[in-house]
Amino acid sequence: MIILGIDPGFGIAGYGVLSLQGNIFKHIAHGAVETTKNVDLSYRLKELYDDFTKLLETYRPDEVAIEKLFFSRNVTTGIAVGEARGVLILASIQRGLTVFEYTPHQVKKAVTGQGKATKSQVQQMIKILLNLSEIPRPDDAADALAVAWCHGTNRRAFLGEY
Repeated sequence: MIILGIDPGFGIAGYGVLSLQGNIFKHIAHGAVETTKNVDLSYRLKELYDDFTKLLETYRPDEVAIEKLFFSRNVTTGIAVGEARGVLILASIQRGLTVFEYTPHQVKKAVTGQGKATKSQVQQMIKILLNLSEIPRPDDAADALAVAWCHGTNRRAFLGEY
């Protein structure tokens, strides 16, 4: 099974692609989709959609996992990220994929064992769990790999696939 994890954003959206066979995770790819700065949000969303659909065609995931939106202060940024998240979900659904959503707390707990882990703890654990030579960059890509890992572990637990 191929899982595409997404850390949503309108400026930078991280992605991480993992293969899950039984209880073995393998890193396939990670990176980020970046949109052009200083242009209208609607054009950035179109750019995000186009680039993300190319990722879906390239990696052909079986399932998509995306982080749920969490913001505490900047509502304006939160709204724009929510719109980007909607574009990413729509692109996935249009290709017949099921999209699974996880809170930051769920992702941190799945990767580190504690829901209040720091960003650096999550990144370090992803490096270790996936046997990578270095922490994935940008940070959004590491976060996306963590979302994919979270989905894989939750999926295995839900379906009893051990």
